[in-house]
Amino acid sequence: MSIPQSGGGPIERHEQLAEYLESGCKPKDAWRIGTEHEKFGYDKKTLAPLPYDGPCSIRAVLEGLRDRHGWAPVEEAGTLIGLVKDGANISLEPGGQLELSGAPLETIHQTCDEVNEHLREVKDIADAIGAGFIGLGAAPIWRHEDMPLMPKGRYKLMDAYMDKVGEAGKVMMRRTCTVQVNLDFASEADMVQKLRVALALQPVANALFGNSPFFEGKPNGHKSWRGWVWRHLDDARTGMLPFVFEDGFGFEAWVEYALDVPMYFVYRDGRYVDALGQSFRDFLKGELPAMPGETPTLSDWADHLTTIFPEARIKKYIEMRGADGGPWRRLCALPAFWVGLMYDQASLDAAWDLVRNWDAETRQALRIAASVDGLAAQVGGIRMLDLARESVALAEAGLAARARQGAGGLLPDETHFLNALKDSVESGKAPADELLEHYHGDWQGDLTRVYGQYSY
Repeated sequence: MSIPQSGGGPIERHEQLAEYLESGCKPKDAWRIGTEHEKFGYDKKTLAPLPYDGPCSIRAVLEGLRDRHGWAPVEEAGTLIGLVKDGANISLEPGGQLELSGAPLETIHQTCDEVNEHLREVKDIADAIGAGFIGLGAAPIWRHEDMPLMPKGRYKLMDAYMDKVGEAGKVMMRRTCTVQVNLDFASEADMVQKLRVALALQPVANALFGNSPFFEGKPNGHKSWRGWVWRHLDDARTGMLPFVFEDGFGFEAWVEYALDVPMYFVYRDGRYVDALGQSFRDFLKGELPAMPGETPTLSDWADHLTTIFPEARIKKYIEMRGADGGPWRRLCALPAFWVGLMYDQASLDAAWDLVRNWDAETRQALRIAASVDGLAAQVGGIRMLDLARESVALAEAGLAARARQGAGGLLPDETHFLNALKDSVESGKAPADELLEHYHGDWQGDLTRVYGQYSY
C-alpha cells in the first residue's frame, strides 16, 4: 500500500483535482514502467508468517536491507516501516507482506534486473535470519489469527473499518499478494483508451496469473481466490467501473467518482486522523467532521486516490491491478504483457477492437469467471484461453515494435519476457493449475510442500 503523499499545496479551486491527474500526461519518449510486487515472508523452521519484531521478523529483514544493501529507512512514529533507494521503495502490506515499488524505468530489461536484484538482496537477509519468501496470490495455509497487523496507522484504521463494508477486507489486507505495473499516458484521450483496455482485459491478467487456489489449508474452488476477495471487499471502491466506458469519460469524471468514495483518513503531522466513511466533498467545504474548519491540500487528494481499489485505476499514471503475485518469471511477464499492449499504438488499437463491443455485464462476467475457472473460463461465446492467446500475441507484437534492446544489444527486444505467458496459452495452464496438480499428485495433499518448492 502507498506511503503518505507530500508536496501538495492547498486546494483552492475544484479544477485543481482534475489538473492533478492531468499533470501526469507525458510525451511518449518520457513514458516509464513502474513494477510493484508483494510476497509473503515466513519462518523456515515453523512455516509461520513473520511477525514484525524478533530475530526472524519483518523488522530484521528491513534492518538487514538497510545495513547491508544501502537502503535508507522510512519511519512512522519512530518505527521502521519501509526503505527507499534510487527511486524505488520497499514497504509493508498490512499482514507483513513485503512490497517492492520499483523505480520508473525505460525497459522491461531494466525492470527485470531490478526485480532480480531485489530478490537477491531479500534472500541474502532472509537466509541469514532463517526466513523465506514465497510468491503466491493468497496465503495457502495461514488463518486470520496467525497474521500480525503491521504497526502502521493507516492499517489500524482500515482494519477497524473493513468489516463494516464487506466480508473480505481483512483477508485482502493480511492474506493476499499482487504484482502490478504502473504506466504513463500522453493525454486525456490516451488515458481514456488505455484505462478502458486495462479494465476490460484485467480478467485476462487474472486468468494468466491466477496463483491462489488454496486457502486455509485446502483447495478453495478458485484459480484466483485473490480475485474472489477483491469482489467481496467494498463495493464503493472496487470493481470494473462501467462509467469509464460511457461517452464523455475523462479526468473530471474520475474526479467525481473519487469524490464519492468514502474517506479512510487524513495524514497530519506524522499521524493518521480517523476520517472513516466521511466525504472528501465535505472536506473541500471545510466541513469534514474529523477536521472541522480545515480544507484539504493536494497531498490529501493524492492520499485519497490511493484508497480507491478498482481493477485498474488512475493517479498521475495508470495502475494494472488484476494479477496474483507469483514466481519470478511472472514478475517480469506482467509488465511485459501490459507494456506490449499499452505502449505501441497499433497493439493498443487492436486490443480496443477486441473489447470495444462488450457491455458491462460481459466484463463483470469475465471477471468472475477468470477468478473461478482461470484460463478454462467461458462467458457466452468468449473463451478465456482464446482471449488470452490473442492478448499475448498483441503484447508480443507491441514489444517487438518497441524494439528495446537488452544485454548490450544481444537481445533485440523485450518479447522473451512473455515466454511464461506463451507457455500458459499453449498448455492452457496458469500457475494455479500447476499447484493443484502437485497437491493432488506428488504432494498427496500436503500443502506445506509449497514452501520448499515455490519460494524465491
